[in-house]
Amino acid sequence: MPRCLTNMNQCMVVKVGSSVLSNHGRGLDLQLMMSLAQQIASLRRDAWQVVLVSSGAVAAGVARLGLQHRPARLDSLQALAAMGQVDLMAAYQHCFAHKKLRIAQVLLTYDDLRDRRRYLNTGSVLRRLLGLGVIPIINENDVVATEELRFGDNDTLSALVANLQEARWLVLLTDQAGLYDRHPDEPGAQLVSKAHVNEPWLDGAAAPQGGAMGRGGMASKLDAARQAARGGTTTVVAAARSHEPLLAVAAGQPPGTVLLPAAPALQARKSWLAAQRSLRGTFQVDDGAVHALHHGKRSLLAIGVQAVTGTFERGDMVGCTDSSGTLIAQGLSNYPSQEALRIMGCPSHTIAAVLGYAHEPELIHRDNLVLIGSPALPGDGAADAARAAETPETEISGTR
Repeated sequence: MPRCLTNMNQCMVVKVGSSVLSNHGRGLDLQLMMSLAQQIASLRRDAWQVVLVSSGAVAAGVARLGLQHRPARLDSLQALAAMGQVDLMAAYQHCFAHKKLRIAQVLLTYDDLRDRRRYLNTGSVLRRLLGLGVIPIINENDVVATEELRFGDNDTLSALVANLQEARWLVLLTDQAGLYDRHPDEPGAQLVSKAHVNEPWLDGAAAPQGGAMGRGGMASKLDAARQAARGGTTTVVAAARSHEPLLAVAAGQPPGTVLLPAAPALQARKSWLAAQRSLRGTFQVDDGAVHALHHGKRSLLAIGVQAVTGTFERGDMVGCTDSSGTLIAQGLSNYPSQEALRIMGCPSHTIAAVLGYAHEPELIHRDNLVLIGSPALPGDGAADAARAAETPETEISGTR
């Protein structure tokens, strides 16, 4: 299952909207884009993995044609997006090249994150780009997305990307200081500095409409924060033109409004895994693996698997059973059943030779695995696990 290359606390997804980028329809704001590139360059030097979700293609197309308003017709919007995406990426290329960073354009539709295989592939591509030191810049593929298959706005897209990357932070940059307890134009309106994302009074505080150049608004940002919170991600809504907001977030002093999830990322993920009742298959594991899973909190490797049952795809929920058939854990498989059958019992370093490729070195990564019950172990299981603990790089117990 896709996960960030470094510790999940070092992942940040940043979304910047059309109204901000286009300076309310006056053309792309290169000064702001240069500031974003500078901040992201600083984050990269501090080992942060950053994914940028950027609106602005349609707004750039509007500016190129000198239009006064964003059109309503879908085909007009698609034509403007096709033109504006060129200007948008050229501007980002200029700004990031100035900071000696490479970028990659990633255009997504709703189907790309709804279809399991495309979802997993998107995660793999993002991880590979980040591993190469490249900044992925994601936008909805407005040129081909039809009305019924749209994300609705890039706030939603950024939340789904945060879930995909298991990000610590989702930062929604806007032209407001943050979320207010009422419309910011009303007398006495106060900035909400921090709140739990599911507090019901927030619904009344979020304005429902977007700006002239965008489709979002505070309501969509609250919806995005709630989506991101399902994966344990904390959302920050902040002014894009405040002083270095991304660096402030990384330093633990986020500006604007902080919307907290109900549980930390790993705890939220483990709760979700434990709640899944539909298992597509099982891995029967040896005694050493059983012991190490429960006492070593390790990932499950192919070498510790003795049998594979069921038919499942990569990313499906599967169970782990001991030699008696008792369910002792469950998690998300990194390989489909037909490939798991081929590599069971094999050391991780041989997976590529057996399959011709290797998605991951583990069958189930420990972050995607939750323990069920407490197994009864024979005496030699503890010995196997002890030997594995003494030589962590040697795949004795089938875990890592």
